[in-house]
Amino acid sequence: MSFSKHHLSKHFNQTDGFILVITALLTAVLSEVKVVPFDGEAFRFGLGSITFFLLILIWPPVSLIRTGVITGITVVGFRLIEDYFISDITISASLISHLPALLFYFVFALGLHTIKIERYKTFPLILGAWASLFELIGNVLEYIMRHGLLHQTNDFRDWVLLFGVALFRSYFAVGLYSSITVSEQKKRMQEMLGVGSELYGEVLYLQKSMNHIEQITAESFDLYRKLKKNELHPLSVQALRIAQEIHEVKKDSQRILAGLTKVTGRKKSDTLFLADVLNLVVIANEKYGELLKKKITFYVNLSVDFETNQLIPLLALLNNLTANAVESIAENGEIHFDIWEESPHICFDIKDSGKGIAEEDVSIIFEPGYTTKFDDDGVAATGIGLSHVSEIVQKLEGKIQVETSNKGTVFQIRIPIINIRK
Repeated sequence: MSFSKHHLSKHFNQTDGFILVITALLTAVLSEVKVVPFDGEAFRFGLGSITFFLLILIWPPVSLIRTGVITGITVVGFRLIEDYFISDITISASLISHLPALLFYFVFALGLHTIKIERYKTFPLILGAWASLFELIGNVLEYIMRHGLLHQTNDFRDWVLLFGVALFRSYFAVGLYSSITVSEQKKRMQEMLGVGSELYGEVLYLQKSMNHIEQITAESFDLYRKLKKNELHPLSVQALRIAQEIHEVKKDSQRILAGLTKVTGRKKSDTLFLADVLNLVVIANEKYGELLKKKITFYVNLSVDFETNQLIPLLALLNNLTANAVESIAENGEIHFDIWEESPHICFDIKDSGKGIAEEDVSIIFEPGYTTKFDDDGVAATGIGLSHVSEIVQKLEGKIQVETSNKGTVFQIRIPIINIRK
């Protein structure tokens, strides 16, 4: 534990040190982008204070006062070096000219530390007012100190200019910071909406799976009763155990669904627009394609849209066909969805640019057990996906046909629109 705390402390010290150095150096360099409002080079309005204030807002230092002092020293040092190599000014004269800048950064940082600047980051008008006040105080003290050291006079116009520049620079920095934070907040909001949308889709798929689990549980228990009635004890015990295990999966799924529903705020519903169903299918299979390291482009041409009360069957139907299409594509390819109304039917054409289906297999692809998929150990897949698709289409009183070649496959589905429209 002590090692961990030491490590964290060292990390934070390194981070703060890096931020302090960057703040000091950038402020020193950009303070040379300046306007000299008064006669001579003694007093200037540069980008240094804007840079200093903006960096403090973006990267809050551990110690504002320390940051102000070190930044002030860096600015003075930078100007001394500049005078030494560029101008014919003695070190003492240069020091007297630039030393008041240290006072400005110290006073400005002290003021921000006093009000605890973090409180006002979400109140730009108040923050700008405080910053203007502290910059004005810093500028006035710097101005007085410089004029005292150089024995110069001043007039009322100088004070008005100091006040105006303090307002301008402070609100400019606050406005720039607000623009950055608003942009970041907008980006985060879009990310949150994206996550929420994905969770919404996952809720629907989980609900679909639970419907299937419920059906499987009932069928397994029915099988147990039949086996028991026929006095096939070992098989009946096995069937009962399967039903119990599936029941446990169902209970876990219910808990997960309850949690996700609370997060997404989605109420239980079996209705969704057809366009939303297609969107869920495309999103899910884009992820599946990425998982298989394939680059697949999806195209959707939907000329009819309506609310459907057959959400789960449609998701199962379209997902099975689309997942098969993804698997049939080698590395790069396309999948096209064409959906239109041809009264009294709704028509779905799902076309892929995959390797196609062998001609001799076309007549048996909807038979349970048919598969062309094998794992790394050569074990065949269950082969129930397309038979399940065929069963769903039959339950919806529709028809399904397939056209295939070495350039791809098209599944054509026709379903009475009355059977899927809400």
